[in-house]
Amino acid sequence: MKNYILHLETATKVCSVALSMNGKLLQLKEIEEDGYAHGEKLTLLIEDALASEQVDVKELVAVSVSSGPGSYTGLRIGVSTAKGLCYALGIPLIAIDSLLSIQQMAKEVYPNQAIAALIDARRMEVFASILDGNETVLKPISADVIEEDSYLEFEPFVACGDGAEKLREIWSNRNITIASNILSSAKGQVAVGYQKYLNAEFEDVAYFEPFYLKDFVMNVKVKKA
Repeated sequence: MKNYILHLETATKVCSVALSMNGKLLQLKEIEEDGYAHGEKLTLLIEDALASEQVDVKELVAVSVSSGPGSYTGLRIGVSTAKGLCYALGIPLIAIDSLLSIQQMAKEVYPNQAIAALIDARRMEVFASILDGNETVLKPISADVIEEDSYLEFEPFVACGDGAEKLREIWSNRNITIASNILSSAKGQVAVGYQKYLNAEFEDVAYFEPFYLKDFVMNVKVKKA
């Protein structure tokens, strides 16, 4: 049986669409733009991925989407598109943690190593989580302001995602591998998405919302009266 799943990744500046069959990647279409043009490009990438494999949209058995954390606008566009497809086609919606999909790609290059997935959240702020070589959670998802000694207790580890490159200088003397070339991509959802499909781990299409994560704590000076 051909179980075609469409995968949408829009949590960062990368707008990415993958098509898989029975857990195998068939097509990957993606672009990266500073302007977050996901609203304009996502539908076109979906059409391109399906056409390249000559798969009709009605053949899809599910849609997976990045659930966050990440860009508010990007996540909203991705989830809205996924929900629209699922509702129209009467198929299940699968949510996949944005950081986990990055870690899935990193472990293929760095097996048995701890992986820190970092999504850029402006300045020195990131959304982050860390898994060890056995995919056990060392540090759960959080919004962090990065400093020179951040995550010191988890070394050695590989830092990846679009939040990793800006840390190269301040972490230059640390036992950390910076793999900033491993970015958000829908291909990181394929294995996890298929397993969730087999386990019937689906979301409520009507009520599902992205995981935006809390805002960073800012120190605000209060003017004296």
